Amino acid sequence: MSLTIDVHHHFLPDVFWRATNDAHSPVGGIVPAPWSKESTLSFMDDAGIDVAITSISTPGVHMGDDAAARDLARRVNELSAELIQERPDRFGGYAALPLPDVDGALRELEYALDVLKLDGVVLFSNARGIYLGDTRFRPLFDELERRGAVVFVHPTSSPDAAARSLGLPDTLIDFTADTTRAVAQLHYGNTFARTPNVKYIISHAGGTIPYLAARFSVVDEMSVIPGGEERGTAADTLRRLYWDTAVSWQPAVLQMLRSVVGMDQVLFGSDYPYLRRDLAVACRHEVETGAGLNSDESRAVLADNALKLFPRLAALRATGKESA
Repeated sequence: MSLTIDVHHHFLPDVFWRATNDAHSPVGGIVPAPWSKESTLSFMDDAGIDVAITSISTPGVHMGDDAAARDLARRVNELSAELIQERPDRFGGYAALPLPDVDGALRELEYALDVLKLDGVVLFSNARGIYLGDTRFRPLFDELERRGAVVFVHPTSSPDAAARSLGLPDTLIDFTADTTRAVAQLHYGNTFARTPNVKYIISHAGGTIPYLAARFSVVDEMSVIPGGEERGTAADTLRRLYWDTAVSWQPAVLQMLRSVVGMDQVLFGSDYPYLRRDLAVACRHEVETGAGLNSDESRAVLADNALKLFPRLAALRATGKESA
């Protein structure tokens, strides 16, 4: 069985869940299985996942109060660091930041990466209605660029109430749409161009981006949006981002990713525990053995591409300390 690193794996300690979600009406519309270290390790063993890079999920830590958001970010980041300290062979972690509080986010970024030694950060497609490419967030992206950080971009609910007027869960349509909005703004607002050293991982195969890539090319060809000289084409930008397979492991999606970004930029993600356990176990097997990838591609997606992004994990593998 191939070494497997799950880059999209949620960490939902009680302190986070109670502060941000209603168990009867969770953000996104899906109630995940209760989280614990033991249940997570049990799932990972069943699925054949060696290492999970964990992150909190929607809606992030900011519920309207800067001080509370800073406190919650600190608490979940320290819990994530404890998880890694207990099992460095099985866990990594993305730091939570209290956006849209930029000053708080910068302070927590320094603590999380320099003191706690977490592996990157998770940013949500919008922070209380402010999308990631907004100029107000430029100081944070400047610091992420200085550090060459790994940034995991995850969707959250759209600020547009009309997105919920259909009576459908956000996770069905609008999470993918919100990811697309964030990626498009980060590109056309030239944030990606200004941060070439940041390693961006885009959740769920980029939402609808692979399907819309040809449309982006038409917009570029027509020079519809100013600033093209600085940012270059969307096609070039998309080929330097990373994309995970969470809820996106089917052959048709993988074929789009192959044609748009190439398989060297694709990473395995399970979306556990939001994806039902049996499906999450099966998706890893399908990535390894299904018709969508050849054997070299499946090994790259399951681990080899991720090892390029996470030097701590690469060092563990080199010294033979990764789990069997």
